[in-house]
Amino acid sequence: MSLSQSLFDLTGKTALITGGSSGLGAYFAEVLCDAGAKVAIVARRTDKLEEVAAAVRAKGGDVTTKTCDIVDAERVAEVVDELWSELGRIDILVNNAGTVGDGGFVPEKLPHAVFGETIQTNLIGLWTCSQEVGKRMLGDGKGGSIINITSVMGMGGAADHPLAYQTSKAGVINLTRNLACSWADRGVRVNAIAPAYFPSEMTGPYLAVPGFEPYVQNATPMGRLGELDELAGPLLMLASAAGSYMTGALIPVDGGYSSGVGHSRWTDDIYEGLGTVIPDGGSVHIKPE
Repeated sequence: MSLSQSLFDLTGKTALITGGSSGLGAYFAEVLCDAGAKVAIVARRTDKLEEVAAAVRAKGGDVTTKTCDIVDAERVAEVVDELWSELGRIDILVNNAGTVGDGGFVPEKLPHAVFGETIQTNLIGLWTCSQEVGKRMLGDGKGGSIINITSVMGMGGAADHPLAYQTSKAGVINLTRNLACSWADRGVRVNAIAPAYFPSEMTGPYLAVPGFEPYVQNATPMGRLGELDELAGPLLMLASAAGSYMTGALIPVDGGYSSGVGHSRWTDDIYEGLGTVIPDGGSVHIKPE
C-alpha cells in the first residue's frame, strides 16, 4: 500500500454517522465504508436507514443501523453504549444530523417554537452526541476524530436566510473549537466541515423555488452547486491519519461562497415563491404602515 493510500485507509476503524438516513449522511456512510471502516448510521426514520444500509452493503460495506432522535439525550447515551459494545469502540463520529425548519421565514415572523426546535437539533443534539462519544474516547485513552458538519451559513450573517439555522451552525463552529482545545491533549481531534449548497433532501425544496438556484450560483465564485464527491476528500482527511495534526479546523467546501464580502438580497420572485412554501404570509416582510 502506498503512502497516499495508507494515509486515508480506515481499515479496522469504526465510525458513527448521525443523520444517516438520507442526503450527506447516506453518502458519508458509503465513503467511510469504501475506505475500510465499519459504519453505524443513526436517524429517526428506521425504514430510510434500512434502505441506505442495504444500498451500502450491496457495495460491500459493513453497516449497522440504530433508530435514534438526537434530541433525546437518554436514547443517544443508550445507542452509544450499544455501539461501543457491538463495534468494540467508536473511532470516528460524524455529527451530520440537522434541520432547517426555519427556512423561508423572515426573522420578525419566525415562530419561537421553530427557533427552539432548530437549536435543539442542530446544536444541543450535536453537543449531546459529541459528549457521549467524546467521554468514552477520552476514557479508554485511544483518542478519536469528531467531525462536525456545520455550514457556510454559520460563518456570517445573510439577510432573511434561516436565522435559527445560521445561529445553530455558528454555535457548532465555536463548539468545535472549544472541544478541540479541551480534548487535544488526550488524543481526541475535533474539526468541522462547512458545506455550502449541495443537492439533498433538505435543500431540495428551497433550490426548487424559482430564482433561488441562480441566486446561489451568482453568490458562488465557482458559479454552481457542490457535488457530493467534493465532500469525500475533506471527510477522509479529517477521519484518517492524513489529518493527524489537525484539530479545531474549519474547512469550507463551498466553491468560494464564504469568501464573498457581502450577500445580495433575494429578488421579489424568490419572496413570492417562498410564499407558496410558508403559510400565512410568513415570508412577507413587516414594513412601516
